[in-house]
Amino acid sequence: MAAPLDDMFSFCVDPGKVAASVEVRFIDNIKGKGLFAKRSIKKGEPIFSERPLVSAQFLWNALYKYKACEYCLRALETAEENARRLSGIPGLSLPHPELCCVRPELHQACPQCQVMYCSSECRQAAADQYHRVLCLGPSQEDPDHPINKLKDAWRSMHYPPETSSIMLMARMVAVVKQAKNKAHWQKLFAHFCSRAANEEEEIAHKLLGEKFRGQLALLHSLFKAALYDDHLNRWFVPEGFRSLFALVGTNGQGIGTSSLSRWVHACDALELPAQQREQLDSFIDQLYKDIEKETGDFLNCEGSGLFLLQSSCNHSCIPNAEASFPDNNFLLQLSALSDINPGEEICISYLDCCQRDRSRHSRHKILRENYLFVCSCPKCVSQMDELDVTSEEEEEEEGEAEGETEGDEMEDEMTDV
Repeated sequence: MAAPLDDMFSFCVDPGKVAASVEVRFIDNIKGKGLFAKRSIKKGEPIFSERPLVSAQFLWNALYKYKACEYCLRALETAEENARRLSGIPGLSLPHPELCCVRPELHQACPQCQVMYCSSECRQAAADQYHRVLCLGPSQEDPDHPINKLKDAWRSMHYPPETSSIMLMARMVAVVKQAKNKAHWQKLFAHFCSRAANEEEEIAHKLLGEKFRGQLALLHSLFKAALYDDHLNRWFVPEGFRSLFALVGTNGQGIGTSSLSRWVHACDALELPAQQREQLDSFIDQLYKDIEKETGDFLNCEGSGLFLLQSSCNHSCIPNAEASFPDNNFLLQLSALSDINPGEEICISYLDCCQRDRSRHSRHKILRENYLFVCSCPKCVSQMDELDVTSEEEEEEEGEAEGETEGDEMEDEMTDV
């Protein structure tokens, strides 16, 4: 059963205003739902901001000491601490340290398990929503605890670059377990698109690799041992677990947060004399070169979440909107990339900028392999009748480039802060 339409806006900031700006419509049995504008929206205008039903940091990301609030994924390192770790330069000092948005004095730990939060508000919100079920107390580092066994099994199956997390499923279970109105939360989760059995297997194959059937069975066993609940029996039978796994793999929106990125944005906004501007820009350029040499592309605290309204946005190779996380936490902002007219569908792209510039053949290959659909956006339709043949040399170049995109999220691309 799908969630009532009113629920679609319930996790948005100012849901009444959002409901007056956009609406969710059923399109057809292939595309399902879509998000449409109810008023004129100007290029660059925020369309809505939305918090997730649940979110979780990726497990390898956390293990590699990317410190994030356990609830909202806000980066907990100061910009300077972040820059030192990523660059491998312990004595590095950042100019304009006052521009760092991280406030360590506000950070709080769970009294039982010591996981960290960016504020008392986040610690309380986590406790109220799911953490009482998932808190390991003194067993936080015990490898034999059922939840730690589940985490270790997931890490052994799903290596970086990460695109999903078994803990997103665990938080879904924990939220329902702690909720007073369990049926309401189950209906909210039922909103997210479901897949046919063969598609569910394809998603498991994508996330786990060639041995996915055995690995899925092991995850199911560990998941049941750690979290079983009578109210959610259908999630714990093999078919239900596979569907839950596919739901998270299909609908999970990547989240990226970075205190260093926020500091850089704040530096960019400074009004400085030309010489000071040149010096600061040169410092930042060199810093990113040092980070690339030491750390590569893994700059952010990374995780994923389930966003109710944003999940209604379909893909287009010429998107008119994009998602970002400007507040350095899990709050998603959807903004217009172009003017959007009343009645026009609001679309995002599941492909990054480089992928969108490739041939229709290449774009369709990526979308089929990663998202299990064939695109029929205006760009693809206009190219449908063209002789879209790629030379062997171009195919090899595209194949090499596609190898670099295996970490793309299952539902939407990660948008750096």
